Amino acid sequence: MSLSKVNKRNKIKLRIRKHVLGSESRPRLSVFRSNKEIYAQLVDDVSGKTLASASSRDKDIVDNSKTRIELSKLVGVSIGQKAIKAGIEKIGFDRSGYLYHGRVKSLAEGAREAGLKF
Repeated sequence: MSLSKVNKRNKIKLRIRKHVLGSESRPRLSVFRSNKEIYAQLVDDVSGKTLASASSRDKDIVDNSKTRIELSKLVGVSIGQKAIKAGIEKIGFDRSGYLYHGRVKSLAEGAREAGLKF
């Protein structure tokens, strides 16, 4: 029996979440990617709170009319700067079942450029 794309991604997502758990000192950087936009948030799974978030719909990012990969890098830099400002340097990267390729990879590289350590 063949699984749909969504079901395959959900299986991968659960496998990743078994290993990546966010805490206050080392939150989880969760990525959601739609066809047009990309969203990232730092999550503390212990208390169930979002510590910081960024997306390609933010006012400072949406003004730049660039390709989706370039926007993803800007989102990564933005979430990285917000994390550093909040005193967070180390994170766990949760790619949510997406391949580490293209926009997800670009977001991760942008976050690393901003000073986050995975």
